[in-house]
Amino acid sequence: MEPASAGQLGPGPAAARRSTPSRRASWGSSRRILLLGNAEVFLLPAATGAFLDQRDHAPSTRRVYTASLAALVDGFGTATRVDELDPAGTAAWFRLRYKAAAPATWNRELVMLRSAVMWWRTQGWLAADPTVLIERRRQTPDRTRALTVAQPQGLWRREDVALRDKTLWRLLYETAARATEVLGLDANDLDLANKRARVRSKGGATEWVFWQTGCAQLLPRLLAGRTAGPVFLADRRPTRAVATLDQDSATGRARLSYRRAAHQFSAATGWTLHQLRHSALTHAAEDGTNLPLLLARSRHASVRSLERYARPSPEAVARHLAATDPARRRT
Repeated sequence: MEPASAGQLGPGPAAARRSTPSRRASWGSSRRILLLGNAEVFLLPAATGAFLDQRDHAPSTRRVYTASLAALVDGFGTATRVDELDPAGTAAWFRLRYKAAAPATWNRELVMLRSAVMWWRTQGWLAADPTVLIERRRQTPDRTRALTVAQPQGLWRREDVALRDKTLWRLLYETAARATEVLGLDANDLDLANKRARVRSKGGATEWVFWQTGCAQLLPRLLAGRTAGPVFLADRRPTRAVATLDQDSATGRARLSYRRAAHQFSAATGWTLHQLRHSALTHAAEDGTNLPLLLARSRHASVRSLERYARPSPEAVARHLAATDPARRRT
């Protein structure tokens, strides 16, 4: 099946009927399922919807999968049957769509597509794998993502940073949590006395993250007596309706969005929010934290996922060599 060209959404009902002249075809009211004789053949919108509905994804993960599979539907057209996906057409579409993507993005999109394809095949909707002609790209790791130990420490001393932002940044570093997890915190998720909070993790599980004295001093000042609603609030009231649980009833302000938080951090520092998590785990590894404890703190499912974080920085390697240099004068 060739991808739909610009301005064309793929074969419509008439075209589908012409391609199967020996069968009687009829379309449901939703135009998502095509009935061929007594067989039910799923169109791409229905197939992607069924795949998403059966997966117990966290909301953020579901949004990523939804966007990725929506691109597939847009590329081939809403009237394309899932069993019409073929290796040549799928590879051509994928390479055109992601030709300018970084290797990490290319590989992530391929993993999501193959996850859906695998599920469709278990349902009997696909006989063969249409992604067999698409190869993973080699990823060149970036060894400079971790900040030096001194860089985040300098952030805590800056006087031009608002209390909310300084608390957010320090909490991300001290907990080594993901930005979406921390931004999703409500006041009643915090256990201030024990320096910990409940977060909904990447896989949907509820887990604890822990912080140190620096955050313990900032959080009560930020909350200012609030016991409910989002911990991190936007600067102004929303201009459109938001979910009730994402709005503070006292001030009317909504939860700070990831997009806004990421923009402000990048504008102030030139770094990304994820670098705080990356750096916290790297610095812990440099300090000699053992692997089980690093896994518990990062909450990764496997050692392989943790590996790229727990790599000592060039500065740490230099310090180690200097400290173990046989020619070093010892006092």
